[in-house]
Amino acid sequence: MFGLINITGWHWAGFVICILIFLALDLGVFHKHAHVVRFKEALCWTIVWASLSLCFGLVIAPGVVPGWTRQETLEFVTGYIVELSLSMDNVFVIALIFGYFGIPRLYQHRVLFWGIMGAIIMRGVMITTGTALVRRFDWLLYGFGLFLLLTGLRMLFAPPEGVHPERNIVLRLARKLFPVTNELHGQRFIVALSGRRTLTPLAVVLLMVETTDLIFAVDSIPAIFGVTTKPFIVFTSNIFAILGLRSLYFVLAGAIEYFRYLKVGLAVVLVFIGAKMLVEPHGHPPKWFQVDIPTGVSLLTVGAIVLTSIALSVTAAQREKKLLASKAPQQS
Repeated sequence: MFGLINITGWHWAGFVICILIFLALDLGVFHKHAHVVRFKEALCWTIVWASLSLCFGLVIAPGVVPGWTRQETLEFVTGYIVELSLSMDNVFVIALIFGYFGIPRLYQHRVLFWGIMGAIIMRGVMITTGTALVRRFDWLLYGFGLFLLLTGLRMLFAPPEGVHPERNIVLRLARKLFPVTNELHGQRFIVALSGRRTLTPLAVVLLMVETTDLIFAVDSIPAIFGVTTKPFIVFTSNIFAILGLRSLYFVLAGAIEYFRYLKVGLAVVLVFIGAKMLVEPHGHPPKWFQVDIPTGVSLLTVGAIVLTSIALSVTAAQREKKLLASKAPQQS
């Protein structure tokens, strides 16, 4: 089940070191000083991260990992697209959080940077745990499939929810342990006021972003196991998707109205992957139950669903814009 690729500790260490170097350059060089990330800059960084991700899956990994074949490349690209697509829903929730707390665009990148650092650690733990469980109890994949199927159906029919900080257990606990100021203090998350450590609004938002990513990871981690159960591919595709999340946020956050059907598309993706996990053989199912869906078919299906939902969203937004323009009173 876990393939014949020969992943050693050097591969894991090399990948993690490279990611840490990229992050250090990001915060220490390219974004050393707080500034508003404009659309053009964010689009360039989105292209950079997407190019690095595809370069890793298509060129670097096949060159340095013994036994890496076309199948592993397909699994990596499919997993990356699935994780990146599911992250797009996270982007819009983060935009709601920033808007709710009134965080200026000047400081949003710093919050996202540390949020992603926490997300990498949390997902690393979840992937390690999930991989160990699946390796020992492969029938758990059926449970993951059922969970994704039900989650996708719930997303299709449940009404949208707003931001509710009062329901966040982590945030409520932090407010009990530390005082919270309503005023920003530059890029600082904690300040000393009246001799006490006090959380700033940036720290509150960071906690919201971290817990939001944890909730989304509960969906996305089982989803990647529907594509591959190879730990290295699961981890690397997840990390690359997370790294592109910051720039993707600044590209998409200002155009939420153009992605109104994206949530529906992502729900359909979860339903598809969940159904795929339920019908594919895991462990020792009866022969009549075995339906093996090729990774290439999964890649095309997921891509088609996401692109169709985006196309429908953009078309609907443009049609609505034209309709409003036609109803506007004519100026004499």
